[in-house]
Amino acid sequence: MALHFSPVNTPLRDSEVWHAESSEYSFEISCGSQNGPRLHDRPGFIASWRSRYNNKPAITVGGSPFATFAEAEQACQFMLGYLSRRVI
Repeated sequence: MALHFSPVNTPLRDSEVWHAESSEYSFEISCGSQNGPRLHDRPGFIASWRSRYNNKPAITVGGSPFATFAEAEQACQFMLGYLSRRVI
């Protein structure tokens, strides 16, 4: 299943956020300035995921921050594939 990211309106002044969902997981990619509320060391695109069916915090996708949105999107797609194949 391909993820389709859509922009999210956010009250954070120096931040951009995109969101996508599969049947079981929710993904977010955010980008802010180096001085923004989420990125203090390395600017870039932070990708994260969480289950849609429990109330646990999001988990950052390995490799974050990414240099481009496309890299972050590809990492989310890879993570979805991994999670979908995982046997619990």
